[in-house]
Amino acid sequence: MQHIIGVDISKPTLDAFRLSPAEHRQFPNDRAGCAALIRWIGKPAARVVFEPTGAYHRLFEATLVAAGIEAVKVNPRAARRFAEATGRLAKTDRIDAAILARMGAVLDLEGRPAKSETLHDLRELSVARQALVKDRIATTNREQIAVNPLIRRQLRARLKQIGAQLKEIDATIAALTVGDPELSRRRDILTSIPGIGSVTAMAILTEMPELGQLDNKQAASLAGLAPMTRQSGTWTGRARIRGGRAGLRRALYMPALVALRFNDDLARKYQDLKDAGKPSKVAITAIMRKLLILANALLRDGRKWNEKAA
Repeated sequence: MQHIIGVDISKPTLDAFRLSPAEHRQFPNDRAGCAALIRWIGKPAARVVFEPTGAYHRLFEATLVAAGIEAVKVNPRAARRFAEATGRLAKTDRIDAAILARMGAVLDLEGRPAKSETLHDLRELSVARQALVKDRIATTNREQIAVNPLIRRQLRARLKQIGAQLKEIDATIAALTVGDPELSRRRDILTSIPGIGSVTAMAILTEMPELGQLDNKQAASLAGLAPMTRQSGTWTGRARIRGGRAGLRRALYMPALVALRFNDDLARKYQDLKDAGKPSKVAITAIMRKLLILANALLRDGRKWNEKAA
């Protein structure tokens, strides 16, 4: 019988909890510790449930995949709500690992494809790029109102530094992409869509590497772009989007605005929603969802965007 393992990950340690028989072990979060954990899991192959923790889970996840063990990442917020719903309010590494194991046993959790090291690197670069772009906007605004000559000189120097750092990041992203033929092919498909440039395409692919292997509802739901119905008895509330991958939504926002200028179908859809009294935010969210569904379909079919076909 397949057994379920919950693992709570921190920078120094991996706290693992096996449901049957109930057992807790702690391993160092390094190569030797990951190998020891795999040996402890043993056979038959288990489902291992854990929360993503940025750089801290990369080695652990790669070790699981190499061992052929199903890895299931769950949203930390969902894990906390599950704990509260089952009356487990205390929080320690051991308790968190046990809660994750119980989630894996009780809920029908779906595994998410593990990102390659290239995708991990690209996501880290993408996040750093977003931070630099925000810094550039803030620095530009400060430079425009600064009066003191020293402050203005420092701000201008910082803007030059940000520009150089952005060029370096963009060159690194391009080099990593060229070195991965499949990733290059998927990027080229996405950049064929008006409004999606190379940087945005890579942000989309790093945030949702499974794009092209999902149905439309799954893609929209994972992105947090599927409206959630709110209804109780005779009361019906306004449907809203919630949850999902915020980074993906950020990546789709500007392409959606550009699509309104270059894609007649999407422009008409947006105007129809506005004419129906929908707020601009709701209408642009619908366009983002349409763009994501289009990207999913093109990647699934392995074809580039064509205005007539689209």
